[in-house]
Amino acid sequence: MITDRIDGALLRDMFLAGAALLEKNRALVDSLNVFPVPDGDTGTNMSMTMQGAVKDLRNLPETATVEEVMAKVSSGALRSARGNSGVILSQLFRGFYKAAKGHEELDGISFAAAMAEGTKAAYKAVMKPKEGTILTVSRMISDEVQKAVEEDAQLGCEALMITCIQKGEEALRLTPDLLPVLKEAGVVDSGGKGLLFIYHGFLMAMNGEMDIEELPAEEKPAEKETSEAANFAEFSAEDIQFGYCTEFFIVHLYEGFEEKDLDQFRKHLERVGDSVVCACDNDTVKIHVHSNCPGKVLQMAMRYGELDRIKIENMREQNRQLAAQRKRNEKEFALISVSSGAGVDEVFKALSTDHIISGGQTMNPSIDSIVNAVHQVNARNVFILPNNSNIILAATQASALCSCRVVVLPTKTIPQGIAAAMAFNPDESLETNVSNMTEAFQEVISGSVTFAVRETQLNGKVIHQGDFIGMLDGDLNTVSPDADEAAFELVEHMIEKLGDEECSVTVYYGADVDEERADALIARLEEKYPESEFMSRNGGQPLYSYYFSVI
Repeated sequence: MITDRIDGALLRDMFLAGAALLEKNRALVDSLNVFPVPDGDTGTNMSMTMQGAVKDLRNLPETATVEEVMAKVSSGALRSARGNSGVILSQLFRGFYKAAKGHEELDGISFAAAMAEGTKAAYKAVMKPKEGTILTVSRMISDEVQKAVEEDAQLGCEALMITCIQKGEEALRLTPDLLPVLKEAGVVDSGGKGLLFIYHGFLMAMNGEMDIEELPAEEKPAEKETSEAANFAEFSAEDIQFGYCTEFFIVHLYEGFEEKDLDQFRKHLERVGDSVVCACDNDTVKIHVHSNCPGKVLQMAMRYGELDRIKIENMREQNRQLAAQRKRNEKEFALISVSSGAGVDEVFKALSTDHIISGGQTMNPSIDSIVNAVHQVNARNVFILPNNSNIILAATQASALCSCRVVVLPTKTIPQGIAAAMAFNPDESLETNVSNMTEAFQEVISGSVTFAVRETQLNGKVIHQGDFIGMLDGDLNTVSPDADEAAFELVEHMIEKLGDEECSVTVYYGADVDEERADALIARLEEKYPESEFMSRNGGQPLYSYYFSVI
């Protein structure tokens, strides 16, 4: 049977199938990353974003509209978005939702409009869009689908989905020609490939190739994100639908009271409030309900017996008091840093960082975790140091969801973040701090040493799995079978780039390096550069043998 229109139930199944298919192929998408380092890869970030997008879909009724489905998807994806690819994906769905508003179902024309609106939103979210990426794939798809409905307004959604995938595959093949680094590495764009897995899942749900009820259940997230404080910044008294918490006991129940009477009373309470608890023990009934009419609740209860230990609390007033207390405790400035490794964490804490978000290389934090961190620090002005190029976009999107002023300083490395934190002065103005911190991190030359997780060719260098790679300001610089040799050569190039051998070099050695090895490396460097100052610290970072800072 050909699918001409998409209703809410089908759209729900499409997203569930797309999420499941992407998850099954996550490792394949990860393998397409240009840099063969063990970072939070595209497939992982996109899949975790999709899992957040579909988290609440299974609880929707079969009668849910397209608008209702997309509202859940858009909100879930935004809150769960990780890495640049995840954020871009969330913006695609945000555009879909914008186009789906007011629709119970989609026909070919409205489906094409949703595709176009999604692409528009995704491009708008990226400050400097690059062609040859997921953006290109999405744009070429939406352009082709729009062209198809203009030529034949009667085209159904399944036919358009087939067109979408065909054009997407063509666009994906073009990505290496548009982005030279892809061609050198011999891969297509990983984000575009991930998007096509999602769309293939859409089509499978449309034509019934995948049984949605047999799809794997949502996996437990690898990262536990919990808030340590209530989010009063985003929750006001006006958000409380039922304002009075009412608790009491019904005692000395009247003769003839039965279980069905309690069931009937429970249904009455559910009509006038929520958080209903009715517990019966012998001749006593415990009642708890949130409502706007506590008097009416008590009157109803008196039909069944006498009332005892009545407690009524105004939750709106409680919220106002808590919010006022939070406001009184609000600081002028707060500093949030993304970090990985106990030693690196300690450095940031020593530099008056108010909140550490664990993440960076192997796990890019979600937008939601960044928003929660901003709320917890309770300040009028909050600085965020992403310390990873793949976290900057998520931090920027998170800043738009916060009620306070948030400044995202685009630090791409841990050494840059530490330099920015060192330049922070709570006694200076916001503008002065932004200027000083930006100048400080831009002066730092950053280096890191990690290992290759796959074979590739990059910047004219052949890299074998297990080789150690030296990265200089984000670019591949050295390759060696030995970590310390890669590190020594990397520092040579960093000092050469600075153009001054009378410099300061800080070494943060990782979890796989002991102090003796780090000292031996520094001794070699000191012998070659006697005019330079070398310092070492146990960073404890996973996967990266060394971080270097040269100033």
